Amino acid sequence: MPDIIDYRKKNKDLYALKNQPAIIDVPAMNFAAVQGKGDPNDENGEYQQAIGILYAIQYTIKMSKKGDKTPAGYFDYVVPPLEGLWWFTGNVKAPPNDKSKYNWISIIRLPEYVDKKVFEWACKEAQSKKKIDAGKAQFLKIKEGLCVQCLHVGSFDDEPITMEVIDQFIADNGLLHDINNTRRHHELYMSDARKVEPDKMKTILRIPVRKKGKS
Repeated sequence: MPDIIDYRKKNKDLYALKNQPAIIDVPAMNFAAVQGKGDPNDENGEYQQAIGILYAIQYTIKMSKKGDKTPAGYFDYVVPPLEGLWWFTGNVKAPPNDKSKYNWISIIRLPEYVDKKVFEWACKEAQSKKKIDAGKAQFLKIKEGLCVQCLHVGSFDDEPITMEVIDQFIADNGLLHDINNTRRHHELYMSDARKVEPDKMKTILRIPVRKKGKS
């Protein structure tokens, strides 16, 4: 039986659970994505709906091995962790207390054999069988490049503590923050929020950076 690809093991540097900041060069990858806005904790909000859409598409692709539409080059894989790109409405530098101001793109990495054609098929299939609005999903290619990342353990509300460590590391290493309209604050959710207590949650924080003198 062919090996099942687990990207957390294949690309250990991208998913490293290290509580000290590290510089990383993130290659181009393809993602299933849903963009929205609003409080991620709203049980009936866009964010929770987005997660449902993403997982429905992922499992449609993963289980295509049992049907007659198996994509060329198919290999089985462990569905990668949920990730999120975040920014805020208005001129704010820190997360606002009002989480309705959050903007986000929820993403899950796709295996390499999934191109736009396969993705579109999976969206139609998931919408038909799972009764979801897969029209909200998009195929997104992201090449983040130079970043600094660090593991945060604890509640999402306590992320500023880890961000202070990251900020100091960026300054100490002669780097500059490079968050803009195309490079976002990035989070990788390494714990299942439905099963893990908030103080034990593991989240990788990934911040885009650039070298001084470069734009």
